[in-house]
Amino acid sequence: MSINLTSPDLYFNRELSWLKFNSRVLAQAKRKVLPPLERLKFLAIYGTNLDEFYMIRVAGLKRLFKARIQETAIDKLTPAQQLKSIHKTIHKEQKSVESTFETIMNDLKEHKVFIKSFEELSSSEQEKVGHEFFEQIYPVIMPIAIDAKHPFPHLNNLSFALALKMEDKEGNVKHGLIRIPRILPRFLQVNHCFVPIESVVDHFSSELFGGLKKLASTPFRVTRNADLEIEEEEADDFLEIMEEGLRSRNRGMLIRLELKEGVDESLLKFLTTHLELDELDIYNYDIPLNLGTLWEVVTQPALAHLTLPMYSPKILPPLAENKNLFKAIEKQDILLYHPYESFDPVVRFIQESAKDPDTLSIRMTLYRVGKNSPIVKALIKASKAGKQVTVLLELKARFDEENNLHWAKALEEAGAHVIYGIKGLKVHAKVAQVTKRKEKKLQAYVHLGTGNYNPATSRIYTDFSFFTCKADFNRDVTKFFHFITGFSDHSKLDTLTLSPEYIKPKLIEMIEHETSFKAEGQIVLKANSLVDSDIIQALYKASMAGVKIKLIIRGICTLRPGIKNVSENISVYSIIGKYLEHPRVYFFKHDKNECYISSADLMPRNLIRRIEILTPITEPALAQKIRQLLSLQLQDNQLSWKLKSSGEYKQVKQGENRAINNHEILEEYTTKVHDKSQKETPEYVTQLAKKVLKD
Repeated sequence: MSINLTSPDLYFNRELSWLKFNSRVLAQAKRKVLPPLERLKFLAIYGTNLDEFYMIRVAGLKRLFKARIQETAIDKLTPAQQLKSIHKTIHKEQKSVESTFETIMNDLKEHKVFIKSFEELSSSEQEKVGHEFFEQIYPVIMPIAIDAKHPFPHLNNLSFALALKMEDKEGNVKHGLIRIPRILPRFLQVNHCFVPIESVVDHFSSELFGGLKKLASTPFRVTRNADLEIEEEEADDFLEIMEEGLRSRNRGMLIRLELKEGVDESLLKFLTTHLELDELDIYNYDIPLNLGTLWEVVTQPALAHLTLPMYSPKILPPLAENKNLFKAIEKQDILLYHPYESFDPVVRFIQESAKDPDTLSIRMTLYRVGKNSPIVKALIKASKAGKQVTVLLELKARFDEENNLHWAKALEEAGAHVIYGIKGLKVHAKVAQVTKRKEKKLQAYVHLGTGNYNPATSRIYTDFSFFTCKADFNRDVTKFFHFITGFSDHSKLDTLTLSPEYIKPKLIEMIEHETSFKAEGQIVLKANSLVDSDIIQALYKASMAGVKIKLIIRGICTLRPGIKNVSENISVYSIIGKYLEHPRVYFFKHDKNECYISSADLMPRNLIRRIEILTPITEPALAQKIRQLLSLQLQDNQLSWKLKSSGEYKQVKQGENRAINNHEILEEYTTKVHDKSQKETPEYVTQLAKKVLKD
């Protein structure tokens, strides 16, 4: 029987799959076993995720709809159909978001933590907040009158404001706005009571519009298309064109309006007349707007006991504290799993190289580095000390463009050679190379990773770091940097594999090789997203041949598992928990290397529109470590969700099995190995296998 593997029935829609992912994030906020502020954190993540989804994905669909484009992907859903489903899903989920917030607030009350409007405060609390308003807020905000002489102002992306309907002494109705700048705190605080700033501004609005009587008011928030469109072909100065692109982000098409529930009808009409939005893009919430700003409450140091305890990453053998990092790399390849194993060795890799007089050059790619990057500061010092520093700093890293522009200028001023990117491609590969003079020879050292060079996110993202000084890796990394800094179009390497040309064919080749082993074949792929239809079709063929396929896909998955005669041998899991699962790991039982780590997700943008690196893990002990970590995650029955052929995700149940929370187990075990290694040096992998895993 011939099966059409391009049939739309075999694929989920990408955007609707993403919404399922965000629903799993929301589900974490409902888990009563978690401390209340930990649940509030997931509600904040849910809101931030939704902001970005609207700014990029919904905005893109609206552009396609306006351009009258019908089919956008292999699932054959039109932009209009997708937008309708998105609106329906988000509006339906809104009640769940509101009830989850209220439940968390009720639980926080038991710990004397509150979010209250100004009107709900006691008189003494109102006095304190009122004093802060006049001292810290009144001098910053401005009343904006709107009439024939005062047009409705431009509102930047994610603007937060108060709209007012007022009456003058003659009984004439007036309208006005009070914008609330992002530089102001989202909440004013009295002890452990957090007061939304809009309720305070609303209360004192008569102080700003003197002589007018307030009839109605509502806080509101607007979202615009924030996807930068950079015409690289016309860019004489890429820094300048990126700066202009960032300014244009605030002028993008309006795509969403958020309001408080119960808004006055005439005030709503006033806003929608000026903002010109589709009715489906208007959301009325019965809880504070801008869920992402709940981080202000979550991160209060005095309330740390209401979150999960922060884990202190450990340095394990063969890297022990105060030992020479480079001698350790010379002795053996090293594979770290963050955040359980500390990211400090990665920072030290650059910092110690910058200070070492024997260091000749440092080369690295930077994608998202953070605002106070110790790595970039070390590169600046190295350059000022006369070392050759070459940095590819990707200016097109979405929502990090402004920060990367700042660091690009600082590096250039220090004398580093900065490449802003490759025309038409994003450089998403994570690679660094240090070359030193050792006696009369040169010795190079390489770091390859699955995550960004950002110490802050390394504490909450799981990722792999790989160190080696082997000649074959170094030759390839040298060629890689020559490729991105020069005019060379030879991106084929011997040990490493690069996209946009070679990673996808390599993965398909390995899937097909495993397919030849039929029922003896085994594939485990772990990634953030699986969207690429060619990869999916190769997996379908492998499943049809009998290969057992396990996929750990945190976010979007357009592959449909469990379809008779097609994907019966494919299981798809998603892990959502304390840490953001971020590594890309690919295991093929019969491949000569078995295990690979990569910066590349299984998406067209990674495989054909970005420069990414696929790294083989050639040392058996390190490959075994990866296999065991994958095995542990596949046994997880606390944080794992299984994708059904219907498209729904069902939480994996513990049943009669013992509880396996891979995040907790790895924290506990890494701590034990660290403590034990003070006296002896156990093999990390062997001990891990004995404790929890079936290899």
